[in-house]
Amino acid sequence: MQTNFSKEFLADRQGQRVNEILRKCVHCGFCNATCPTHQVTGDELDGPRGRIYLLKQMFEENEVSRTTLHHLDGCLGCLNCETTCPSGVEFGELAEAGKHALDDKGLRSWHSRIKRWGIRQIFPYPRRFAPLYRLGKWLNLTPEQNTLAVKRPGNAAVNSNGESVLLLHGCVQSVTSPHINQGLAQLLDTLGYETHADDRVKCCGAIHHHNGAPEHALKIIKQNIDAWWPAVERGCSAIVMTASGCGSMVKDYQRILGDDPEYADKARRVSKLTEDASEFLAARSFKKNTSDIETVAFHPPCTLQHDQQITGVVEGILRNSGYRVVDFKEKHLCCGSAGTYSLLQPQMAASLRKNKLAAIEQQQPDIIATANIGCLLHLQQGSTTPVRHWLELISNSP
Repeated sequence: MQTNFSKEFLADRQGQRVNEILRKCVHCGFCNATCPTHQVTGDELDGPRGRIYLLKQMFEENEVSRTTLHHLDGCLGCLNCETTCPSGVEFGELAEAGKHALDDKGLRSWHSRIKRWGIRQIFPYPRRFAPLYRLGKWLNLTPEQNTLAVKRPGNAAVNSNGESVLLLHGCVQSVTSPHINQGLAQLLDTLGYETHADDRVKCCGAIHHHNGAPEHALKIIKQNIDAWWPAVERGCSAIVMTASGCGSMVKDYQRILGDDPEYADKARRVSKLTEDASEFLAARSFKKNTSDIETVAFHPPCTLQHDQQITGVVEGILRNSGYRVVDFKEKHLCCGSAGTYSLLQPQMAASLRKNKLAAIEQQQPDIIATANIGCLLHLQQGSTTPVRHWLELISNSP
């Protein structure tokens, strides 16, 4: 794609990156074929190719419109387009730059601004979110969660080989499903590990980063790195994530802070140490037999399959643990959760969830499993089949 940016725009690193990414695009449209929102609406501007044209126009002409805002807000950020693109267009990074630029232009309605502000003020902070979640359960507005009788991660972090492991509790997950991390701690205990989770670290920074407050996200990211750094310096072998959305964000610290003179090297180290729980367990050939063979449909979150490019690993662990894992049509498509997307774009999110569950339920699984708390909560709201985190299935095995 040809571009025509001003010298002023190309004077900084972000302008240069936008130019580099746009020039990779060859207009082929393969991305539209796998874009969930384009499949629903059929609108060219609701696909990556159309959004790229809108972003190019916005950056070249330094003009914004509500049309650009509408179609960019409609993007899930699922990165299915990146998996499909033969030219290697980093659409996620481009869309992020566009959204941050649009957030500075004041085009959003007061209702949209208040909603995003409320999301930023509540969900990243468990003490604020917990009472609202309990109220929702009392009013039957939130799905029931099962719990497991497993122990809370301890303070020590050393196995027989002297390796250390850090575990992020997470913000939403620590309130709605704390048993997931507790189950992982139990599994790590069987491998000779005890896990350490710094209570100062709640949110990975993704909620602020994707909802109009990138500067505050930077503050959170640096606080997290500072909290983890003593353990990293002591030789921590992994920072293990049970929510693939958090894992994607922490692995992206190295890009977000790539130009920061104080934190760039630390961010690279932290990102390199970060592993999804499936990566960590698979590398250690984890296997646990189940007493009953059940049929499981595993929904891979977009942050796992498209962003982190981890495919087939969870399914392998489940099969090795005695489960019958079934595939389903269009497994690559987003379920509609997409972080806070289901709160901001509820109609599209509900439509995508309906399509996802219809495809899964054709296989008549006993359980639907996933690897991200957002997907789990979103799918639970529309499913008659139990939806669980995959770690629950193996940590609850006898």
